[in-house]
Amino acid sequence: MEVAAGAMSPLLRKLGSLLVDEYGLENRVKKGIRSLETELTFMYSALREVGRVPPDQLEDQIYIWADKVRELSYEIEDAVDAFVVRVEEDGQGQGHDRAGPNNTKNRVKKFLKRATKLFTKGKDLHQISSAIDEAQILSKQLAELRERYKLDLLGVSVGASTIDPRLTAMYKDVSELVGIDGPCDKVIKMLTEGDEIVKKRFKIVSVVGFGGLGKTTLVKQVYERIKVQFDCSAFVSVSRNPDMKKVFKDMLYELNKVQFENIHIAATGEKQLIDKLRGFLKEKRYLIVIDDIWDEKSWEIIKCALYDNGLGSRLITTTRISSVSEACCSSTDDRIYRMNHLTDDDSKRLFHRRIFPHGKECPHELAQVSEDILKKCGGVPLAIITIASLLASNQQIKTKNEWYALLKSIGRGLAGGACVDDMQKILSFSYYDLPSHLKACLLYLSTFPEDCVIERDRLIWRWIAEGFVQDEKQDTSLYELAESYYNELINRSMIEAVGIDAEGRAETCRVHDMVLDLICSLSSAENFVSILDGIKRKKRNPQSKVRRLSFQNIMSGSTTPLLPNTDDMAQVRSVSVFSHGINQVPSLACFRVLRVLDLAYCDLREHDGHKINLSHVGNLLHLRYLGLRDTQVGELPREIGKLRILQTLDLEGTSLKEVSSSIIELGHLMCLYVNKNARLPVGLGSLSLLEELSEVRMDRYSPDTVKDFGHLSELRVLRINLGELDDSLDKAFVECMQDLHKLQSLDIDAKAGGCVDVLRAVRVPPPDLRRLVSSGEGGRFLTLPTWINSSSLPLLSYLDIWVDDVGQEDMNVLGMLPCLRSLFVGVWRQCVEDDAESLVLSADAFPCIRECVFFNLITEPSLPRGAMPRVEQVQLSFRARDIAAAGARESLDLLDMGHLAWLEQVRVDLRCKGASAVEVKEAEAALRLAVHAHPYRALTLHIRRR
Repeated sequence: MEVAAGAMSPLLRKLGSLLVDEYGLENRVKKGIRSLETELTFMYSALREVGRVPPDQLEDQIYIWADKVRELSYEIEDAVDAFVVRVEEDGQGQGHDRAGPNNTKNRVKKFLKRATKLFTKGKDLHQISSAIDEAQILSKQLAELRERYKLDLLGVSVGASTIDPRLTAMYKDVSELVGIDGPCDKVIKMLTEGDEIVKKRFKIVSVVGFGGLGKTTLVKQVYERIKVQFDCSAFVSVSRNPDMKKVFKDMLYELNKVQFENIHIAATGEKQLIDKLRGFLKEKRYLIVIDDIWDEKSWEIIKCALYDNGLGSRLITTTRISSVSEACCSSTDDRIYRMNHLTDDDSKRLFHRRIFPHGKECPHELAQVSEDILKKCGGVPLAIITIASLLASNQQIKTKNEWYALLKSIGRGLAGGACVDDMQKILSFSYYDLPSHLKACLLYLSTFPEDCVIERDRLIWRWIAEGFVQDEKQDTSLYELAESYYNELINRSMIEAVGIDAEGRAETCRVHDMVLDLICSLSSAENFVSILDGIKRKKRNPQSKVRRLSFQNIMSGSTTPLLPNTDDMAQVRSVSVFSHGINQVPSLACFRVLRVLDLAYCDLREHDGHKINLSHVGNLLHLRYLGLRDTQVGELPREIGKLRILQTLDLEGTSLKEVSSSIIELGHLMCLYVNKNARLPVGLGSLSLLEELSEVRMDRYSPDTVKDFGHLSELRVLRINLGELDDSLDKAFVECMQDLHKLQSLDIDAKAGGCVDVLRAVRVPPPDLRRLVSSGEGGRFLTLPTWINSSSLPLLSYLDIWVDDVGQEDMNVLGMLPCLRSLFVGVWRQCVEDDAESLVLSADAFPCIRECVFFNLITEPSLPRGAMPRVEQVQLSFRARDIAAAGARESLDLLDMGHLAWLEQVRVDLRCKGASAVEVKEAEAALRLAVHAHPYRALTLHIRRR
């Protein structure tokens, strides 16, 4: 039911915008809209109350009423959007969804005149009038239902969410599950036990247990611990309806990312991929993890690609099904590891670690209810983490009464025997505790197939296009607001961060299988997303119209149509296509109000005989998101310029050589991804709302065009390729950079012939810059730019640059950057070890650094206490003779790293020039001893002689 409220929120905002005096609407029209707005506001409030109540506690009449309200809200919003689209199509302005800052008074007057003319036409007025009448009827029904059933709030309410700055730490707490060391040791022993003959045989260990017990987490830990013992390794997931070609391509890519860099876009059959794998593995000792196998047929196909070469290769599989596990372990040397529930002590430690601050114990008043909740969780890690996150959301521990209310709500729990329904019961309480704006965002993840790794930006821009992200105060960008939603879902353990970068941002995410089961069930019940994968799903109300379509996990060669009737497609708002589903998509001509069309990673080349004809894209006037990434499209129709309210255009990975000049008419465009080889048209600076642009090759444009980029005043993210600049382009480029005041992320690729050093001429850098990367042969500065300092760049958190030379003063400046989390400084010229000065870190240097790499930059071996207090990975350059000269005992003090409590990995470039062989060995021994003596954890040490 919450999805009905989710559809209502943007509608209310749009109706409010129609009442602004500048529209000059007739009084009778205004009166009708006000009446409609009032009725819908009351309905919205009621729906938010109902949305907090689990479905099994509501009468069917409430569902029927909510279905009617949802359909009404969709119909009204479509009518309002149709009005705005016709205004945009007429070319007289940019509408009122989000007006651009550069509109002139004359342009506004023309728009208002046209808007009034359109609105007073019979069709628009008739649609609004009909909606008013229906809203009044539904409002009366609601009053009767509230009186009849006495609707009350159930569950625990949650306040507004914000970005949690401790995202990285919270993610690590979730991933470092208690009680994992014992199982890890057992699985490793299974993999390695036996005499020398047995160790050289191919061996399989299959981990089996139902969803949520931590199978993937366990084998991931085992994989990370032992993969260094093998020539190559891969970790891949299979899932319920696997695309075997994708599984094999993922495996090849993981085994050698350089050799198989382009394997995902190669047109290769299953047999060819199996032959490639067998050929590659023939003479290598390998470790492969095959995660989440659901049936024996999938295993039999995968087994064909694995080569038993007698070199002691190892395979780990995970599955929920015992018979599949037994099929994987056909040899007498193979082993099955059955997952156990966490012990009571481990469950308690995991539960308390998640809720209470480090070092604090569970308060006495919560001890009993804590034990009762843990009994219902049944030692299932996912259940424990989920409930703990619910009880400590928003960094506040809930009251004792709220703990007991939750305990009572869990129902019969897991103590009597776990099953999927019990897990969904637990997870559903986290869902109903979400703020209303997050529920639609979470349900939307059912659009993506099982085990799909979802890119953060792709998801966020789609949320925005769907209208889930509303900034009522209009004081922040929609992207930043949506990113806070994304982070909060991670913090609440509703989605899993697959990778957190050095800036502390989760670049990608996935949905745990059990959470996906839950949201797919809810989404189907509420007619939120219709999933087409060959499995028939029933809607609660068969009369409801299809609103969102997801073609996923369709087997290769499937010819059975999944859409028997395409007449119902007129009301579809989004279409997402995965795997082989492209052959099931009907003609784009049948969609009338489509907002999102995501065809990313589908091969759209003409020879494949698919049904998609992009020439129809120009008719999708409601479109806000068009995803064509890695589709091999070679031409974009000129009609793309008709999509006046398009917000995101993703053309990365296409074969385009030139982007149609009509895109400069896309006045609402906020995100544009293109290949660096695709030429952008003149006049791009008119896209005043553009926030993200990637990737632009600067030397393809005139100085005037480069300056024009400076008019992109809203730009936050820019990725550019300098190419070969001349003096006039240098100057234009610098001027452009100085005008981008909102820029937060700048990535520059400067190959030979380009030179990033021209940026040293920038007088005032973007004050909000958080990320700066320069790469390529031309991507180096002669000296550190003077504007890289704590005053000019107070928010800089990621810095990756090359400099010809770095001195002590430069080191001091870098060390004082207050928010710097990741630093790579490479010195281009080779240091002269005999006379180069060793740089010293001050005691307060790099207060927030997590990852620090000094390349070709010699520092003193002694790292003073207070410097780099949060560093996790560090790469330094030391002279072997300096360490050896200190003597055995003194060198241990010199290399002391014991105060770096968060340190995990140390890389040392050991400068051997001028040192004897004995001194080099002494220096290496001192380094190993210092690392071994670390009091907090076992460190990883890599030494490279130079």
